[in-house]
Amino acid sequence: MLNKRFLRSVRLLAQCYQSFERLSGRHLRELGLTPAQFDIVATLGNLEGLNFRELGERTLITKGTLTGVITRLQGRGLVERFPNPQDGRSEMLRLTGAGHELFAQVFPAHVAHCQQAFRDWSGADFDDLDIRLARLRDAMSHPALTPAGPFSSDSE
Repeated sequence: MLNKRFLRSVRLLAQCYQSFERLSGRHLRELGLTPAQFDIVATLGNLEGLNFRELGERTLITKGTLTGVITRLQGRGLVERFPNPQDGRSEMLRLTGAGHELFAQVFPAHVAHCQQAFRDWSGADFDDLDIRLARLRDAMSHPALTPAGPFSSDSE
C-alpha cells in the first residue's frame, strides 16, 4: 500500500514539474528565449558578473550545455566575457547593456506570467507549500541517500 501511495505522490510531483515547464517554456519562447537562456539572463541580471563555475552552480544548466548557451547569448550581444580580476586564468561573465535591457523587460513579464497559475493562492498556501517543499528537498538531500556503489559518479 505504501508503495502505491508513494508512486501516486511522485507522479503528482512530476506532473507539477512538467506543467510548470510547459507554462514557463511557452512564454519564454514567445519572448525569444530558451529556458536555459532565460536562466542565465535572470541569474546574471542583478550581478556584476560570475565565473563559469559560479554560474553553473546558480542555474539549472548542466556544465556541458552551459558553454553553448553562453556562446549563443554572446552571439546575440547579450552576454560578454571578461578577465577575472581575482584570477587572471579564468573568465567572468556579465550581461551587456542589451542584456540588461532584455532582463528588465523579460524578467518581470515572465514572473507575472507564471504567477498567474497561483492567483488564487493565499499567503498561508505559500507558507504551507514552502514548508512541504523544504521538507521534501531535505529528505532527498539526506546523506544516507548519497550514491555509493558501481553506478555512482564517485566510483570512476
